Amino acid sequence: MSKLRKHLSSSMVNTAETKNLLEIKGKTGNLYESIAVIAKRANQINIGLKEELHNKLDEFASHTDSLEEIHENKEQIEISRAYERMPNPALIATQEFLEEKIYYRKNQEDNLFS
Repeated sequence: MSKLRKHLSSSMVNTAETKNLLEIKGKTGNLYESIAVIAKRANQINIGLKEELHNKLDEFASHTDSLEEIHENKEQIEISRAYERMPNPALIATQEFLEEKIYYRKNQEDNLFS
């Protein structure tokens, strides 16, 4: 299942909502650490969606067309609109984080001063 269909079929809200910072902090014990995890996952989602969109739009690309020969393709427009209606990758990543669908781990640094 493509990411597009997966996220459009989910019950995810497309608008930003306030979140309980204590709940976000509680997952890792540090608010900034939690936000870093969410940001990294949002970046991964964004890259994946961008690649998927470009692959779908490349099917419509014709490199031999002149400017006069280019016309509107309704399928291409619908694909673009569907991606525009999708939730922001940061919203998706935050929801995944709160639902504990993200695997993350801390790097255990050796304490050099002990």
